[in-house]
Amino acid sequence: MERKKFLSSLALASVGGTVLTSCLNTQSNNETTITQAGFNAGFIFHSVYFWLKEGITAEEDKDFLKFFDILIKVPGVQSCHIGKPAKTNSRPVVDNSFSYHIMLTFENLEAITKYEEHPDHLAGIDQYSKYWVKVEVKDTVIS
Repeated sequence: MERKKFLSSLALASVGGTVLTSCLNTQSNNETTITQAGFNAGFIFHSVYFWLKEGITAEEDKDFLKFFDILIKVPGVQSCHIGKPAKTNSRPVVDNSFSYHIMLTFENLEAITKYEEHPDHLAGIDQYSKYWVKVEVKDTVIS
């Protein structure tokens, strides 16, 4: 897949203390069946939650964020959104204990499989895993 454009922006929301980064890869896709939500059937949402080690310095936190810079450049990533827990109302079903969340999107299962095996993805994990104590991945496919 050839990348034609790669747009990124950083929005700091003071309400709730949320940091959100958006990245968009604008490339032409083959026409396929569109779901009511506007996403192609087979589209993958790859959500990854990170719990960083306690006592991380501001400098280490900033270094950890470079990991996301690596991930968004791996071929196959359609878009990316990075954030911190929102300060929503406390409820038994809400878990805001994580440090960072990245949501990457992929056109299909083949694209995310290539991403998972890509050397830059694996090298980034090796380099930056020193900062976290826990990671959870939740993948969703649009049907």
